[in-house]
Amino acid sequence: MEAGNTPRVGAAVRRRRRALDLTLAEVARRSGLSSPFLSQIENDRARPSMRSLQRIADALGTTAVQLLAASDETRTVDVVRAGDDSGLDREARVRPVVRGRHQLHALEFVGAHEADREFRHRNDELMYVADGSVEVEAEGQLHRLGRGDTLLLSGGVRHRWRSTEPGTRVLVVAVGDHVEVVES
Repeated sequence: MEAGNTPRVGAAVRRRRRALDLTLAEVARRSGLSSPFLSQIENDRARPSMRSLQRIADALGTTAVQLLAASDETRTVDVVRAGDDSGLDREARVRPVVRGRHQLHALEFVGAHEADREFRHRNDELMYVADGSVEVEAEGQLHRLGRGDTLLLSGGVRHRWRSTEPGTRVLVVAVGDHVEVVES
């Protein structure tokens, strides 16, 4: 059984799976994870690593950020302290900085991150480099960002990114997929 420090996401995974009318076996096949492990996650008897959570999210046509957001209650006021690592995945070095189901999702990435996965979100996303530097490949162009730089990615833009210095800290803020953005 895999163990991670991600918050309990079982109910969110189950809701998403059922909304898509998928069986555990189908999600297992799509994700490459076992049905018993997925059952344990859905029943909050196991917590997936961020890597496994992303595999589950891919199988369910969503993102790990969306599953994390859907797993927590909405809060009208919530302070997340710098030292609060209750949602920190130590292996992936990623920490949610907004908890609950809100219109915005935010994650802080610390340390080395590779461009091994391509992302494409339905809505806009903002990347802010707090420390270090990153390279972002988007729309066929490579963008090098340093401390204090930001990059806006409109919804639908395929992209991947990686840190290029040890100790890099990146804040990624995205409009939730459950929010319908209306063009005016």
